Amino acid sequence: MNKIKSKDRIIAWPRMGRIDIPLKALLVSLGANVIIPPSNNNKALEIGVKNSIEGICLPYKLNLANYIMALDKGANTLMMFQAPGSCRLGNYTKMAQKTLKKLGYDFDMVIFDMYQSKMKQTLQAFWHVTHCLNPFKYYKGFSLGFNKFFAIDKAEKLLFYTRPREINKGDAENCYNKWLKIIDETNSVLRAKHLVRNIENDFAKINIDKDKFVPIVYLIGEFFVLLDPFTNQNIEKTIGEMGIEVQRQIWFGDWLEHVLKPSFLYHKLSHRERSVIYAKDYMKRPIGGECIETIGDTVYAAKHGIDGIIHISPFSCMPEIVAQNILPKVSRNENIPVMSLVLDEQTGKAGYITRIEAFIDLVKRRHRKNLADKV
Repeated sequence: MNKIKSKDRIIAWPRMGRIDIPLKALLVSLGANVIIPPSNNNKALEIGVKNSIEGICLPYKLNLANYIMALDKGANTLMMFQAPGSCRLGNYTKMAQKTLKKLGYDFDMVIFDMYQSKMKQTLQAFWHVTHCLNPFKYYKGFSLGFNKFFAIDKAEKLLFYTRPREINKGDAENCYNKWLKIIDETNSVLRAKHLVRNIENDFAKINIDKDKFVPIVYLIGEFFVLLDPFTNQNIEKTIGEMGIEVQRQIWFGDWLEHVLKPSFLYHKLSHRERSVIYAKDYMKRPIGGECIETIGDTVYAAKHGIDGIIHISPFSCMPEIVAQNILPKVSRNENIPVMSLVLDEQTGKAGYITRIEAFIDLVKRRHRKNLADKV
């Protein structure tokens, strides 16, 4: 590990959805200098593919590209999460370090293995990169970070609900983008705590058709492709504009709250715990990644009147390959339509959209039939 003085550290981390906004707020509050690589795009994908081994999954390729682009902009400290189980995320850091060293980069890698010691591990990692000893700065940083995570989650949920129902097309998207900017610029803990309520009030002003025929589809699968719009080719927007309400069960705020909060302070059933309960007839225990969440969410959706499931995963993702092979049985037994989409750098937009359109037509017909049967 390099001996970089804390005042000289310039910190970067991989892009995934809008993780940059809360994490930047947390680190800057602790006095850190940060560099945020560009959002995932075609250039990043090209860099990642060029420097990755054949067959590795799309999230790794983009993570590696994020590191390279950040190091080229002056970063010298890289941060990464680590997870157990069959998901290769646990090996990303070692693979990336080896590749980056071969490319001639000099840096310090800091790993968050939050599944081992939760908050203790997290605080140690942040202390390592900042050497901050001021408890008030930690309070401010974590308060800002968590409230921004919750605010982004709320804005996305309202976007998914409003988009297929809005009278004036684009109102929901404009409101969402406006609040992303406000969330990013908020530097007061007090104002951050009011973000969720203010976002709710603003979305409530958008004119919507409350009587519109709107089926609901769960979007499930691997964490990274679910949360990164470039990677999933903006599937949430595509489906929403087809008149479907998208619902996701994986959210940054919920996940972090469950992972970091002490168990005696976490008083609700976590997403993972709920998934284990609902998946019990098909899978006895978690095997890594989001495999058991994929199965559990499908069963949960079927039992709660959801109209369909779209399962997305990166090519060669081992946990999701397991889930994909179980899902046809779940679909038959629970009587819910399921479509799986596998993504990599070769995925063509036209064929991707065609498959989604065909599935959405099926979902709409099923929804109409269910409504007619109830009359």
